[in-house]
Amino acid sequence: MDWISQPDAWIALLTLTVLEIVLGIDNIIFISILSGKLPEAERKRARQLGLAAALITRILLLLSLGWVMGLTKPLFTIGSFDATGKAIILLGGGLFLIWKSVHEIHHKLEGHEETQKSVKAATFNSVIVQIMILDVVFSLDSVITAVGMAKHIPVMITAVVIAVGVMMAFANSIGDFVEKHPTIKMLALAFLILIGVNLVAESFHVEIPKGYTYFAMAFATVVELLNIKIGHGKKPVKLHKDPIVEQDTGANG
Repeated sequence: MDWISQPDAWIALLTLTVLEIVLGIDNIIFISILSGKLPEAERKRARQLGLAAALITRILLLLSLGWVMGLTKPLFTIGSFDATGKAIILLGGGLFLIWKSVHEIHHKLEGHEETQKSVKAATFNSVIVQIMILDVVFSLDSVITAVGMAKHIPVMITAVVIAVGVMMAFANSIGDFVEKHPTIKMLALAFLILIGVNLVAESFHVEIPKGYTYFAMAFATVVELLNIKIGHGKKPVKLHKDPIVEQDTGANG
């Protein structure tokens, strides 16, 4: 516990907590999209369990740093490409995220109604399993960032716990907002495709600065929120009947 008296450790804790929250935005979006397919009574529980699973996954990865850092060592080489454990996990997670998002967008564009059969297809357990699969991918990125910023494991775990606690506090509000606004949901799905592309690129050791991605997401979100605000501010247009037409109709009747 010597880190408590070290100012550098507290600065690292604050910085890392903020970064963990930012890196957790994509996790919240994914959980909100998946939980939205469940009956309304089960959505809140799915979000909380999804984030709890993310917390447990990140802590377990932090406690097994030797294994995590070993994922950066090449397993085999194809030409100039070094296939590492991290690259394989990121590639699989990125492709899954792209496929899942494109599938959801296709479903929305086709205009399929949520029938009782489709609601039953998205069972609570299947949603939790999908969330846990992507939690591993998102947590891996988060943990590697934590290792690069802090020297003490207690600092890393504390930052993760605080960040997930903040995400839990706002997850339901974000999820409900996404569900109430179809355009926001479509935008969120587009964000997930963007994140999936980033994961695939990173698996091939092509670094796309995350600042560009998060700036694009923030800018698009602000523009969409302004559109929603303008849409709510507009008064519905009333259709006025033409008195001349009414008189002619009355005369003919």
